[in-house]
Amino acid sequence: MMRSGANLFQFQIQPALRDLVRSADGRPGALAVVLPFLTVHVHPSARERAVAAEIVLRVGDKRVLNAQECCDGCIDAALSSLQGIRARLVDARVALASEQGALSGLVELMLTAIRQFLTFEQRLSRSGAPRHPGDELYRDGEVRQAYFDALEQLRGHLSRCLGAAAALAGMNLPSDGLITGYAGPWPAEAYVPVDPASLVP
Repeated sequence: MMRSGANLFQFQIQPALRDLVRSADGRPGALAVVLPFLTVHVHPSARERAVAAEIVLRVGDKRVLNAQECCDGCIDAALSSLQGIRARLVDARVALASEQGALSGLVELMLTAIRQFLTFEQRLSRSGAPRHPGDELYRDGEVRQAYFDALEQLRGHLSRCLGAAAALAGMNLPSDGLITGYAGPWPAEAYVPVDPASLVP
C-alpha cells in the first residue's frame, strides 16, 4: 500500500528515546543501535538477547506487518492483529522486569507507537459513518486513506524496531528493518522532531 503523500499522523517518541539513552553503555565492544534521531551503544545481557530473539520470531510474522489492506474488513483484521502484537510486547516487558537495558526501551518504543496509532484510529472511526453489516467499504474514503497512511508509518516503525531487536539478539538479519519494503533509514517525517541534546540525562 503506497502512502497518499499526506501526513496527518506522527509518532511522539521523546520519552521512549530518553529511556533508551539511559541504557547506553559505551564500553569497548558495544553494539550500535540506530534509532530515530540518534544512535545508542549498548551491551545486551543474555536475558535481553533471548527475549529479543523471541520478539523477532513471534512478532515478525504477524499479519498486520505483511498484509495489504483493500477494504474495511481488512482494516478490522489488521487492528485485531495489532492487538496481538501489543499483547506479545507486554509479555516481553514482563519478562524484562528485572532488566533496565536497551531492549526494555525498544519494547516501549514499539508499544508507544501502537498506542498512538490506535488512538489515531479511534479518532478516525468517530469521524466516519456507522458500520452496516456486510459492507466492505463502510468508512469514508478520506478516513480510510488516512488509516492506510498511518498504518504504513506504523509498519515501517515496527519493522525497524524489530531489526534493532534482531541486532540485540545477535541474529543474522537486517538491522534496518525486517520487511523488505520498509528497510532503510528511519523516516524523520514519521516523528515529531526530537533534539538529541534534550535526551541527555
